[in-house]
Amino acid sequence: MHDKPIGASLYVPATHRHLLDIANGERVPALRSVIFCTEDAVAERDLEAALAGLAGTLAAMRTEVRIDRFVRVRNTGVLARVLAMSGAEKLAGFVIPKATRDNLDDYLHLLSGTKHLLMPTLETADVFDPVEMRALRVRLSMPDAAPRILALRIGGNDLLALLGLRRSRDMTIYQSPLGPVIASLVTTFRPHGFRLTSPVFEHLDCPALMAQEVQQDIAYGMVGKTAIHPSQIELIEQHFRVQPKEVAMALRILDRDAPAVFKLDDSMCEVATHRNWANAVVARASRFGTHAVAADDGAARSAAGWADGDNRVNGSAFAK
Repeated sequence: MHDKPIGASLYVPATHRHLLDIANGERVPALRSVIFCTEDAVAERDLEAALAGLAGTLAAMRTEVRIDRFVRVRNTGVLARVLAMSGAEKLAGFVIPKATRDNLDDYLHLLSGTKHLLMPTLETADVFDPVEMRALRVRLSMPDAAPRILALRIGGNDLLALLGLRRSRDMTIYQSPLGPVIASLVTTFRPHGFRLTSPVFEHLDCPALMAQEVQQDIAYGMVGKTAIHPSQIELIEQHFRVQPKEVAMALRILDRDAPAVFKLDDSMCEVATHRNWANAVVARASRFGTHAVAADDGAARSAAGWADGDNRVNGSAFAK
């Protein structure tokens, strides 16, 4: 399984005229993860043009750029065509649309012999069936699939469409009928090592509501969120930053000399039950950094220093 948090993944239609500049980090400097879409973001009449543009982009993409690049394929036929393109090996992997237990084998067969990662998207009516989701989890856990699964993406708009709904401007996704569904996906997949990313927030003029939703995403253990515009990247990733006090607490929990149970900042810390949380906090701090530290908060300042490269905080065995 993979443990690096993803953060904001920018969805870009494969018809975009600046595809190569985006892929090479020149158009959106803050970009860490990008998904070039050949599915819902591309009309059927534009598919050939999209694939032609994608082929040129893959051939010219620079390998030294530290951006995780994925392609959301339209179907297995498109996956086969992309895999045959020069430069396909530069991709980190693929996003599978409308992934189900029934179509997963076809995608995995095409990827046999490659090192590409997968992010299946959960966005079909099967998602509303807990029995089917458990069966999908069993299939994803098999040796030919599990090492490839970077995360499972929750396709909020497709799921809402199945209910005849669209996202409200007045509430987060967790306050919609999808709230219980997302909770069920978390409890179905997370205990078995599968990570999830949260749905797109489609209203660009509601930053406060989006900020609230990202906070809820993190509370549900999401490791990333789809962005539909570059302006959303910083808003998403600022919430993936960690409070310095949380880093200090996580490092104390991970300290090999920590007692089994102790109090820190008026909270109970229990090494056996909080270790996974602590590892996740440290991973987020390493990738996204920490929030600003108050001038009188010495312990938090030390933790923030660790995130910038000082690995000596609390004598943590993890940091060593």
